[in-house]
Amino acid sequence: MHGEQMGLLGTPGVNLFGLLIIGLVAGYVAEKAMNRDHSLLTNILVGIAGSFVGGTLAGVVGIEAYGFFAKMLIAVFGAILILWFFGRSEKRN
Repeated sequence: MHGEQMGLLGTPGVNLFGLLIIGLVAGYVAEKAMNRDHSLLTNILVGIAGSFVGGTLAGVVGIEAYGFFAKMLIAVFGAILILWFFGRSEKRN
């Protein structure tokens, strides 16, 4: 680990406050990109879930993200993917 502290949930350099900020920003950007209207809490939850989805997909395809902004981009991608998926499932019902 070269002396780098592990943050929340094994993510280097991301503590609880950083996770909330990433979640808020990623959820907000995804909300606007997908033309939705959610609450602040929903944006945070979608953004946090998006960071896990995006991070998992990035790992599967071999993309390594270093730094706050790279993690933010991956979280936004994951959050947009979540909103797209749930939007499709709502249309089927």
